[in-house]
Amino acid sequence: MLAAPSLAILAEAGCAEGLSVVTWGGSYQTSQRNAYAPGFATPIVWLEYRGGLDEIRAQVRRGEIAWDVVDVLGHDARAGCEEGLFLRLPDDLFPADLDGDLVIPRPNDCVGPNITWSWVAAFDRTAFPHAAPASVADFFDTQAFPGRRAIAAFPQANLEMALMADGVAAGDVYAVLATDEGKDRAFAVLTRIAPDLHLWSSGEEPVDLLRSGEVAMTTAYNGRVAAAELAGAARIGTIHAGQILDEEWFVIVAGTPNEAAALDFLRHVARPEQQAAQARWIPYGPMRRSALRIIAAGEPWFHTGVPVLPHIPTSEDRVEGALVLDPDFWAGHGPELTARFADWRRGLGL
Repeated sequence: MLAAPSLAILAEAGCAEGLSVVTWGGSYQTSQRNAYAPGFATPIVWLEYRGGLDEIRAQVRRGEIAWDVVDVLGHDARAGCEEGLFLRLPDDLFPADLDGDLVIPRPNDCVGPNITWSWVAAFDRTAFPHAAPASVADFFDTQAFPGRRAIAAFPQANLEMALMADGVAAGDVYAVLATDEGKDRAFAVLTRIAPDLHLWSSGEEPVDLLRSGEVAMTTAYNGRVAAAELAGAARIGTIHAGQILDEEWFVIVAGTPNEAAALDFLRHVARPEQQAAQARWIPYGPMRRSALRIIAAGEPWFHTGVPVLPHIPTSEDRVEGALVLDPDFWAGHGPELTARFADWRRGLGL
């Protein structure tokens, strides 16, 4: 899951130089560097990982903390706080009006605001010159929209998209997916596109697959696809209908010797001006509504001089009808569905 030894070595080497911030790579990390490093007093050592809690658990158990701040998904934010892996933040770290300004409420007192983003389907415009796909149902319709597909190498969002493509309303998806019949239904939809299916595991890979023409359609993180579009990748298109919204938070690893600087960092990146600044470089949604207002007032906001709000998943034009990924559902059903997804992959030779 993680290249833990090499990352730990890099982190230990970096801690002497400044605050280590562990996050995802590619254009996403670039957006954080550009938005958060300027104006922050402590030098930042940026490290890349692929998510999960295994390395954090190992560091906390050893009492040898090499990572200071970590960018975590919603389910890890909850599980890590419950396990005592993250520092519980002081009540006065953020402004008193923060909670009312958040697009998604803080799930606990271990997390600081980061971003909202969404899972979308994206496509190669040159593969569909006559009629472009327009919905998540089109992604799974290889007769009307032929061509190789790519999906993430894990079940989250794949199963929700499959059910929505099969006609399940967004508000009913998790109730259906909690049943045996719903699980069977979701995997049956995935099996439709199994022939010649590619699985991706890093955020930049879907964009690379579309650029190279290796796939006609892929699921992807909205910001990676939108950043490519805004940077001039004319052959790439995004399907926003059927998007799945997700949340991401900053946490501080419990026991870090750099606690003071880590707290300063969480306070720094929670400011609406900083949250808005990241969207200049990648079109993920700020966690704060006030940051969305800053962007709207400053359009065209993207660093290339074009409007960015049409690409942000929580903008008024995009958020209606979206499904919000449920971390609590995945906490309860994740082990079972992850095991079944692995069996499904093996059975198909993926």
